[in-house]
Amino acid sequence: MIELQDVHKSYRVGPVEIPIVKGVTLAIDRAEIVSIMGTSGSGKTTLMNMMGLLDRPTSGRVLIDGIDASAAAPDTLAEIRNRKIGFVFQQFFLLPKLTARENVELPLAYRGVGDADRRRRALAMLERVGMADRAGHLPSALSGGQRQRVAIARAIVGQPTLILADEPTGALDTRTGTAVIDLFLALNQETGVSLVIVTHDPEVATRCRRRVMMKDGFLVDDTGTFARKAVHRAEATP
Repeated sequence: MIELQDVHKSYRVGPVEIPIVKGVTLAIDRAEIVSIMGTSGSGKTTLMNMMGLLDRPTSGRVLIDGIDASAAAPDTLAEIRNRKIGFVFQQFFLLPKLTARENVELPLAYRGVGDADRRRRALAMLERVGMADRAGHLPSALSGGQRQRVAIARAIVGQPTLILADEPTGALDTRTGTAVIDLFLALNQETGVSLVIVTHDPEVATRCRRRVMMKDGFLVDDTGTFARKAVHRAEATP
């Protein structure tokens, strides 16, 4: 579904070029649940930004459903993001002057979906995440856990094939964070959406069937069900 091939990312600060991601090769299949862990500065968020087509690699390729996104035009990247990828962030990024329903409608508005259909689909997603009774509330009237559920509804309303979540439980208490991960896992079971979760929390990581570790810009460990299957497939190939 999404594949990174020998991806490097560097940033130039004055005359100095600083490498952040160093030669990462990683493939994620449909319906996988993958955690990416690493200390601050390990490159995990930069890696996720390239997976989400928010940033281009300095070198290497990013393929999504066979499309070479690393060479695509900006308009093409925007279209792929809107139709194939849902984003969930630690700080929610809900628009403060829009209600929960209006925030969830945004990805559909960018697609040109009509008002009535947008409203219907947004309310259905809020119902799915247990927030239908808060559809008319502004983010300021919601708790952190409620805002994260609205953000998840916004991420899935367009029926993406991949959800990228950057520290989705980082601003939540333990109980609320557990409920959010429960919701992600249920969505994966029901819809087959692939999940990539960047996290500092080992408890969140252990709930993912595959675990990737970043250190100093390198991918240093890749374990779990799908990773083992990939190794077995490679060993079986003559």
